[in-house]
Amino acid sequence: MELHQKDLGTLFEQLGLASDAESIDAFFASHSLAHDTRLVDAPFWTPSQSAFLSEQMREDAEWAPLVDELNARLHEA
Repeated sequence: MELHQKDLGTLFEQLGLASDAESIDAFFASHSLAHDTRLVDAPFWTPSQSAFLSEQMREDAEWAPLVDELNARLHEA
């Protein structure tokens, strides 16, 4: 049974990114996506990060809600 609550910080950890609040804020301040750019096609992901995000969305896996949140925040600008 999974007891660890997943949040944006744990998603950033899963992606190999700094996961403290300041780093997450800095990430969103310096990264955004055009309306017609898919999350997985963003130029700032490594191939493994893109594959992970794609798999989570495709399989509607446990990370999917957080991937959706990440997608929405990157498309806000």
